[in-house]
Amino acid sequence: MTDTQSVVIIGGGPAGLTAAYELLKDGGAARYNVTVLEASDEFGGISRTVKHNGNRMDIGGHRFFSKDDRVMDWWKNILPLQGAPSYDDKKLGRVHDLEPGGPDPEKVDEVMLKRHRVSRIYWHGKFFDYPVSLKWDTLKNMGFAQTMKVGFSYLKSLIHKLPEDNLENFYINRFGRALYGMFFEGYTEKLWGRRPSVISADWGSQRVKGISITAVLKDAWDKLLGKQKKTGEGETSLIEEFWYPKYGPGQLWETVAKIDMGNGCTILKNATVTKVNEKDGAISSVVYRDSQGGEHTVYGDVFISSMPIKDLVNAIDAGESAEPVSKEQLTIANGLPYRDFVTVGLLVDKLNLKNETSIPTLGNPPIVPDCWIYVQDTSVKVGRIQIFNNWSPYLVKDVDNKVWIGLEYFCNEGDDFWNQTDEEGINFAIEELIRMKIIGSKSDVLDAHRERVKKAYPAYFDTWYDMDKLTPWLDSFGNLYCVGRNGQHRYNNMDHSMVTAMEAVSNIKSGRKDKKNVWSVNTEKSYHEAK
Repeated sequence: MTDTQSVVIIGGGPAGLTAAYELLKDGGAARYNVTVLEASDEFGGISRTVKHNGNRMDIGGHRFFSKDDRVMDWWKNILPLQGAPSYDDKKLGRVHDLEPGGPDPEKVDEVMLKRHRVSRIYWHGKFFDYPVSLKWDTLKNMGFAQTMKVGFSYLKSLIHKLPEDNLENFYINRFGRALYGMFFEGYTEKLWGRRPSVISADWGSQRVKGISITAVLKDAWDKLLGKQKKTGEGETSLIEEFWYPKYGPGQLWETVAKIDMGNGCTILKNATVTKVNEKDGAISSVVYRDSQGGEHTVYGDVFISSMPIKDLVNAIDAGESAEPVSKEQLTIANGLPYRDFVTVGLLVDKLNLKNETSIPTLGNPPIVPDCWIYVQDTSVKVGRIQIFNNWSPYLVKDVDNKVWIGLEYFCNEGDDFWNQTDEEGINFAIEELIRMKIIGSKSDVLDAHRERVKKAYPAYFDTWYDMDKLTPWLDSFGNLYCVGRNGQHRYNNMDHSMVTAMEAVSNIKSGRKDKKNVWSVNTEKSYHEAK
């Protein structure tokens, strides 16, 4: 081993760019020669920001909040927290705790905003808090008969617990069958394209741990008594405020990439890894294809991969390897399921949704304050609607007079929906909004953009159940680390992906051989936004 180690990082998303940053900070270039290979021409993976005619789209929506203080401090170090009100907060008199000495977002671009979180469920033309809260509006929107049905269904779930061997039973045990049918069943099937009864309960346990009717009742009682909401006491408290880069998540990762390159990192865009070569039980090199179709080989001492496990295993199988993957392991890798993603951005003058909350918003009439609207109506395909104005006023060119929204669809690469032309996909989205009476007609739409994302969501079914037969083989290559959402085939949030990279770098620097700390990130049974 030479004094300087060559580290090859596959992927320029949160995990890959974090790994490069952690290796090269504090003069790390003296010890590590780092190369990042990014298959696209953008940074951030699914955490990128798409620019279209002066407006910006956040692919999938990214709230910057973590229960890991390392990550919070990391973000704040890259983009400092705002020290003065943002445009909309200033205009509307909305209040946030501001950072003493922090930058003014009206004057500085490299700044992290503090934003109010509002995400609600849209069911039969009515809004419900997400997660459901126990208040008069909730009972009024459900109606007496449905409220009674929900109540008795929940009582039954307390007495008769189902075995939690699938996601459906997991939800029913916490909410009762009636509420599950209202707010979980249809949406989950939209998201995954499968019945919740065939999806592992592990997904639910990581996403909604602590959210239950018991938590709703306790929260309502605490509010009645004037108690402050606490976190970290076993039950989940969904955050009411989050951080957000002025120009969306992609801004942060573009900034990190610049810092990485300034610290000595070589970053190659449009570099698709096609082969991974092995020698003497370790990875020796990778072959990537450039945008012109030319092939190049990059040698290294250490390799960090955030590429999908399916693609990684096939790349190793296609390369030179003395330890070939078995037929069973290749079958597992090729059977790993993903859900792909299409988002359609639409620019309109207004939405036919009244702001009946106490939260002031921009627009004439004022828009609803939601970041996300979860669409539980199974008669339409759209799963969520983002209102980009509420994520950051700087995502919208004319934030005072226009509403820039994103309709989020879940599908499979190659299916009929995925294969639609941009015009067909945009028209489909517009027709659904009209059917939901959120806009009046096609003429209300002033501009539109469609974006497709492959392998957006690693899924917890099919050969995922056999992952424990595949990961030991990957770990047998001592100098290979699998990180990130697709790199581990785990529904990681952005902060989890970053932590897998931090743990991998920690192992590289310390010489630790055991990779359990890398794989164990986000396996605890706790909600991703509990702190």
